[in-house]
Amino acid sequence: MGSPFKGIVQDVKGRAACYKQDWICAICSGAKILAPTFYIFFASALPVIAFGEQLSTHTGGSLSTVETLASTALCGIIHSIFGGQPLLILGVAEPTVIMYGYLYDFSKERPELGTKLFLAWAGWVCVWTGLMLIMLAIFNACTIITRFTRIAGELFGMLITVLFFQEAIRGIIGEFGIPKAADPSAEEFQFQWLYTNGLLATIFCFGLILTATISRKARSWRYGTGWLRAFIADYGVPLMVVLWTLLSYVVPSKVPDAVPRRLYCPLPWESASLYHWTVVKDMGKVPLVYILAALIPAVMIAGLYFFDHSVASQMAQQKEFNLQKPSAYHYDMLLLGIMTVICGLLGLPPSNGVLPQSPMHTKSLALMRKKVVQSAKECIQQQRTNSELYGKMQAVFIELDTAPTDKELENLRRAVMKCKDNDGEKGKLDPEVLIDDYLPVRVNEQRMSNFLQSVLVGALIFGIPIIKRIPTSVLWGYFAYMAIDSLPGNQFWERILLLFITPSRRYKILEGSHVSFVELVPFKTIAAFTLLQVAYLLVCWGVTWVPIGGILFPLPFFLLISIREHLLPKLFDANHLQELDASEYEEIAGDPLASRNKSFVDKDSSDGDSDDSPEDFYDAEILDEMTTNRGEVKLRANEKSVKYGFVLNSSEFAGRIVLMQESDAVE
Repeated sequence: MGSPFKGIVQDVKGRAACYKQDWICAICSGAKILAPTFYIFFASALPVIAFGEQLSTHTGGSLSTVETLASTALCGIIHSIFGGQPLLILGVAEPTVIMYGYLYDFSKERPELGTKLFLAWAGWVCVWTGLMLIMLAIFNACTIITRFTRIAGELFGMLITVLFFQEAIRGIIGEFGIPKAADPSAEEFQFQWLYTNGLLATIFCFGLILTATISRKARSWRYGTGWLRAFIADYGVPLMVVLWTLLSYVVPSKVPDAVPRRLYCPLPWESASLYHWTVVKDMGKVPLVYILAALIPAVMIAGLYFFDHSVASQMAQQKEFNLQKPSAYHYDMLLLGIMTVICGLLGLPPSNGVLPQSPMHTKSLALMRKKVVQSAKECIQQQRTNSELYGKMQAVFIELDTAPTDKELENLRRAVMKCKDNDGEKGKLDPEVLIDDYLPVRVNEQRMSNFLQSVLVGALIFGIPIIKRIPTSVLWGYFAYMAIDSLPGNQFWERILLLFITPSRRYKILEGSHVSFVELVPFKTIAAFTLLQVAYLLVCWGVTWVPIGGILFPLPFFLLISIREHLLPKLFDANHLQELDASEYEEIAGDPLASRNKSFVDKDSSDGDSDDSPEDFYDAEILDEMTTNRGEVKLRANEKSVKYGFVLNSSEFAGRIVLMQESDAVE
């Protein structure tokens, strides 16, 4: 791992050289910096509010949305000013909520601690956790993060998805029951109103899931202008939360005010919210044996934060983003340890790097070069010389917020000048390829957007009176939405779905864009690898159900390093394992005509369709595609017939079907 402090010193030197520029770039951006700021603010605020309600439920109200907002704002501001990688977004995450739930269950069952000293004991856990993170940073432990491969990241992500679904289901079921601390004799807990509350909760929950999912895909809508579709896609989810909150007030006047149930959260100036700021005074009251016992959960939390924070930082600095400034993994880990200690002393749940907000932040700051490509195409159309072409591309690119480096411009100039200055050759120059190869995606690396969004999250604390109006059922729907939204792109999930596709239908996968392993790895190997992951996921999920011992749930993920390096190579071919556990997400373009000739399609297997030939099904699909829902035939014209205003008659239509059957291609 190298000599102590080596990584931290290198990180500090590297980031100190560009610290001033981090702020100058933001100032030069002017008002343009507000768009990514508000985008990442809404992406960060909603989960923090939802986790606050979950934390309140799991800790008997000891912690709530006030504390999650305060922690996210405080750590975000500290990191944006003093952190090494300012693109990394910090926040209270699901693993923190889970661990605090275990800490509360352990504390309330111990007479020496009880609920009164829960936050004080949790403070000691945070102190030990912070010290361990600091030691990991000092001894350069961040260099081993590469040993956590895709299998670990996807298993961890899938476990969080399962826990999101679990929380949503548990929340909806709870809407039909009486909360533990509530008065059963209250009007809203009479059977008819209890049942009404449950039904309304179900409607609001599924309503949010449906509308949020639809709005998330607004960019692909056919209707509306481009800016409207982009606005709905970026801010549709918080808008849907507002919409369903407003609809929750459209109920008959005879319905009790407490139906539907709403977010429970003390106001920031109430005693329940003010106590945690002085929890450090009670830390001395914790018995010594429990101070030492706090080392056990601290080890688990330190490992969890080490993994989660490092992965979030990696995702925010993917090589495809072409970041120009150095990383700072060791220094950021040191700062995370210090912030964890601070949160523990203030009675706040710690914050760490979060997904998917961190890569979302980097993506929102990426500079689009459409103007550069467009200017190049215009020059080509106008038969300009290559010198004029390069000059035009350079001028437009420099107008963007972040100018290219001299080396990048020189490489671009050489690439452009390689093309001969004659009409026959100039048409072969593809400006889009040049931009991708010689001027890759550029990100406006600065600190202001992270700083401003953290300040806005902190300002939400004073908006608690409004936040309390959100129905809890809407938050349960948001948990389910987060779970659903995390599934696309997870190869583990895609392989699970692959297991349910019958052999005769697997060619459908190859017709569209698909991950590379489906063509390079035999299906039996894919199935075996996936089933092994499913079994391991069930083990990890089962550990979370163990009373008190559930605090050890991060342990199976640490064991994955040894399993991946020593056991899996003995069970699977090295090339196949490399494809299934690849570090990058590689896609292959679909080929409808050749899809049924791939080895991925098991032609010899039977799935119950043997009574009819596959061609019968393909013919039916062709007819389905060429008819409307009410059975009307769609007349499809080829390019020539469209040009002269003709359409195919019925005999030509029948002939097309015959040709399609002969070519065995689905149109």
